[in-house]
Amino acid sequence: QVQVVESGGGLVQAGGSLRLICVISGYAYLYSMGWFRQAPGKEREQVACLNKEGDAFYPDSTKGRFTISKDKNTLYLQMNSLQLRDTATYYCAVDKMKYWCLSPEFWGPGTQVSVSS
Repeated sequence: QVQVVESGGGLVQAGGSLRLICVISGYAYLYSMGWFRQAPGKEREQVACLNKEGDAFYPDSTKGRFTISKDKNTLYLQMNSLQLRDTATYYCAVDKMKYWCLSPEFWGPGTQVSVSS
């Protein structure tokens, strides 16, 4: 069974940086791996996705500030120039059959990121 566990969240001032870490276990290969976030009262949104061939996708809200990368069984999200609107619970999610992080099957419990002014 695939297991996903995030870490690295915390409190940071606006303009600062954080790196989130996601350790993935129990898989042979994955088609896509990504990061999502959800703020209170808002819908969950994708913030970065990495396909198994190395193609990455970022929505406009994070493009140029966030970088997704992978090393062996660990997925990273480097977040720079953090803004108040980046405050949310961040989730790592992976899928064994679908590209582009479309409705990933396996999710971590989440890690909180809070950006202060």
